[in-house]
Amino acid sequence: MKRSARPRRAIRTLLAPATDNWLSRAYLAVVAAALGFFVYAVHFSQDPGFAGIYPIITTAPLSFLALTLAMPLQGIEWLSTLVFSLATIGSGLVNATFLGLLARRLRTGAARPAAGH
Repeated sequence: MKRSARPRRAIRTLLAPATDNWLSRAYLAVVAAALGFFVYAVHFSQDPGFAGIYPIITTAPLSFLALTLAMPLQGIEWLSTLVFSLATIGSGLVNATFLGLLARRLRTGAARPAAGH
């Protein structure tokens, strides 16, 4: 096996729960829509307003890392937007992975006896 195939397989295995169920896929679609609206508002709208709030809300609590990374870059608009977008994508993938793991757990969980019986 090639060396370059190992990291890809590891990443694919790690992110599999983020894409192998409908709950995670729907969540990623919401994150993509929120991020798309943000990028549109920042680059093509005259007044972006609070467009950044939508990606933050959809990827919370990890999205606060995106804010922390992008805040020092406020003067360089394109770099700030890029860093914020990449951090939001990362936050969304981590959250989708946790949702996928939760969905697997609930789907394959064995019935537990009631307490006290």
